[in-house]
Amino acid sequence: MMLDFLKEIYESDNLEEVWDLHCRAMAEYGFPRLIYGYTRYTTPNSPTGPREDSLFLTNHDPGYFKRFIEDGLYVKAPMVRWAREFTGSCSWNFVKSVMDDLTPEEREVLAVNKEFGVTAGYTICFAEGTSRAKGVIAMAGAPGASQDEVDAIWEKHGREIEAMNNVVHLKIISLPHDKVMPRLSDRQREVLEWVGDGKTNQDIAVILGVKTATVEKHLRLAREKLGVETTAQAVLKASFLNQIYTF
Repeated sequence: MMLDFLKEIYESDNLEEVWDLHCRAMAEYGFPRLIYGYTRYTTPNSPTGPREDSLFLTNHDPGYFKRFIEDGLYVKAPMVRWAREFTGSCSWNFVKSVMDDLTPEEREVLAVNKEFGVTAGYTICFAEGTSRAKGVIAMAGAPGASQDEVDAIWEKHGREIEAMNNVVHLKIISLPHDKVMPRLSDRQREVLEWVGDGKTNQDIAVILGVKTATVEKHLRLAREKLGVETTAQAVLKASFLNQIYTF
């Protein structure tokens, strides 16, 4: 099963397809509800990164996703506390070990999880190549499953499940993230790539056979789409989002 799955993942160039394949594979192991999050913009003051610059994928009930992600509860989640300090996989039994130290906000998260039946599972925090990147997936067991039952699944299949998740994570971060930001137009992408290659606006105008003002307009629109102030920031962010240098 795993080799067939990995082949399908590395041959895919579509984010939605990769996520659908992964959800179906994890459900077969007993983890039918997933939330994946990734950012390249963590800071000491924002260890989960800005919500608007993060990629989230899920197959949870929309009501739970709204409460947990869109309303910002995930920032206060006990397992996110764990993920800020560690990499690898962790049973949600971790919460029991810190129960006496939970903040009121963390207890609120547990109450919402209980309301939606999200009470047993595993979390994987991926090792990243840069200090500001962070990727995490929360894998909830089937509704009604106990943590002991989920731990038994992990005892038997945990190594392959973790390996599959790491491959999927690496695939996801290699694909364009136009779910995070509006996708750049072909011309906006092209002028940013030329800037990244060290060309001036005047150089780019000559290369493309357009006026310098047209190049400046494309760069301005690209900055607005990416939510940055400078063209240098636009090149960096577009690169992080895999929206330039992709062909």
